[in-house]
Amino acid sequence: MLALHNITLRVGKEGAEQTLLKDVSLHVPLGHHLAVIGPAGSGKSTLVKVIAGIHAHSEGMIHWQGYDLEEKDIAPHDIGYVPQFSIAFDHLTVLESMHDAMRLRVKGMSAELRNTRAETILREVGLLPIADRRVKVLSGGEKRRLGLALELVSAPSLLITDEVTSGLDPKSEAEIMQLLHRLTRNRDRIVVNIIHNLRHISLCDSVAVMCHGHLVYHGPVPQLLEYFKVNSPEEVFPKLATQPAIDWHKAWLKHRDAYEIFRSPMPIAIDSRQATPTVEAPHPIAQFFVLLERRWRIFFRDRSQVWMHLALLFGFPCLVVIFALEGLPAIQNLSMTPDVNILDQLREANAFIIQSTKVGRLVSGLVMIQVVLLTLMGSNNSAREIAAERLIFEKEKLGGLRTISYLASKACFLFVLLAAQSFWMALFVNRICRFPGDLMSQILLLLLANGAMTAVCLAISSLMKSPEQASLVSIYLVGFQLPLSGAVLGLPEAFRWLTRPFIAAYWSWSGVLQTMKDTRFYDVVQLVTPTDLSPLILCFWALTCHIVIGLMVAYLGCKQSRWE
Repeated sequence: MLALHNITLRVGKEGAEQTLLKDVSLHVPLGHHLAVIGPAGSGKSTLVKVIAGIHAHSEGMIHWQGYDLEEKDIAPHDIGYVPQFSIAFDHLTVLESMHDAMRLRVKGMSAELRNTRAETILREVGLLPIADRRVKVLSGGEKRRLGLALELVSAPSLLITDEVTSGLDPKSEAEIMQLLHRLTRNRDRIVVNIIHNLRHISLCDSVAVMCHGHLVYHGPVPQLLEYFKVNSPEEVFPKLATQPAIDWHKAWLKHRDAYEIFRSPMPIAIDSRQATPTVEAPHPIAQFFVLLERRWRIFFRDRSQVWMHLALLFGFPCLVVIFALEGLPAIQNLSMTPDVNILDQLREANAFIIQSTKVGRLVSGLVMIQVVLLTLMGSNNSAREIAAERLIFEKEKLGGLRTISYLASKACFLFVLLAAQSFWMALFVNRICRFPGDLMSQILLLLLANGAMTAVCLAISSLMKSPEQASLVSIYLVGFQLPLSGAVLGLPEAFRWLTRPFIAAYWSWSGVLQTMKDTRFYDVVQLVTPTDLSPLILCFWALTCHIVIGLMVAYLGCKQSRWE
C-alpha cells in the first residue's frame, strides 16, 4: 500500500515561504488505478513528484509497502515515473531505447532475455510493429506509449504518470487510459495517473481531487458526482471555484469517512534493511559503458553534428597557417662589421628591430590563434552536452543511474573529440609553419587548453537551465580569453594577476612559447609582448587544475536536481 499522512510542502526562504501542498492524506492499495485531477496550479504534479521522491516534503510521512520513506527511498526498480516530456533520444530506435533502458536499470540480463523482455513490453503497449522506427518520427501518442514501455522494464510496483494523455487525439487518449487500467490488473501494481480530460475517468478505481494544494476528495469515481452535487465529472472544476480551497478541504475532513473506503490505520514501519529488492541495478562501470556506447551511436547518427566537427577539425588549422604558409621567416643577424659607417649601422639595427618585431608578433599571434580556436572548439564540444539532455538524465537518475557513470561517459566521449582536435591542430600547424621547440610538449599544452575549456563549459552545461543559456555563457567565456590573457593587450599589472589564474588561453600560450626557449624566436617574442611568460611546469599544472576543477563542478551540478 501507498500511504500519505499529512504531507505538506513549502518552498522559498523563511519569511517568504509558499505552501504548495497542505496536509494531504490518502491511502492507495496494490492493484489500484488512482486518477489525480484538479484545476491548473492545484498541486497535482507537485503531489506525484513528492511521491516519486523528486521533491522532498516539509512535513508528514509517506509509507510504501510498510516502511517509512524518510528512512529509505523507494528503490529505483520499484518506481516508474512517466513525465510529460519525451524520455527517449530522437536518434535511437524504439527497440534500442528499450535495450538501453534495461542495460541501465536491470543487472544480469542476457541479450536473449533482453530481446524477449523488450518484445513482451512493446507488444503490451502496442509498439512492437514499429520497434525499428526512430523516436524522432513517432507521433505524440506513440512517444507516450514508449515512455510507459521504458518504465516497465524493471516491472515497477508503483507507476506514476504526469498527464501523459495531454494533447492527444481522442483515440490515442482512450488507448493509453485502457493500457494504464490493464497494467493494474495484470500485476500487483499501483498506477497514479494525473489526467486533465475526464472523459475516461471511469477506467480509474478512485479519484483524488486537488485544489490549491489541498486534497478535497478521494474516493470512488461514481460517488464523485454525489459528493460535489454535479451531473458530470467536467462540472467538478467550476464547482471548486465557488468557494475557497481551504473550505473544501475542511468539508472533506468532515465527510471523508463516508467516501474514502481505502483508509487504514498508520502502517507499522518495518526495518528497511529487511526489504530486499527483487531487481538489482547494474554496476556503475557497466552503466558507464552503456552510456558511452549510446553517446557515440547518437553522435554518428546526427549527421549535422558530425559534419560540423569535421569542419572545425580541418578548417580551424587552415585559419592559422594562412598567415605563414611558407613557414616562419628567418631572423636576420646584424653584420656587426666595424668598417661600416655609423649611419649604415643605425639603418641595419633599425631594420633588424622592425623585422624581429614582425617575427615576434607573428609567432606570438600564431600560437594565440591556435589556443583561442581550440578553446572555441572546447566550448562547442561541451556547452550543450548536459543541458540539452538534462531532463532525460534526471529521469534516468531517478531510475538508478549513477551520476559518476554519467559524467565519466561524457568526459571520455569529449576526450576523444578534443584529443583529435588538439593533435591535428598542433601537427598541421607545426608542419606548415615549421614551429621550433618540442612538438610533443606543444601538443600536450594545446590538448590541455582544449581540455580546460571543455571541462569548464561542461560544468556550465551542468549548471544552466537550458542549452541556449549554456551556449551563450560559454561563448562569452571564450570571447574573454584573448583580451584577458594579456598576451595581446597590455593590461594593467594588477588586473593581469587577478585574471590570469582563470584564463586557460594564457597558460597554453605561455607554455607553447616556453618550448621555444632555446631558440631566437623566444627572444623576439619577449621583445614585443608586455606579458610575462610563466615557467613551463606551472603552465601544465594550471591547465590541469582547470580540468580537475571543471569536472568537480560538473559533478556537483549533475548531482543537483533540475527537473524544472
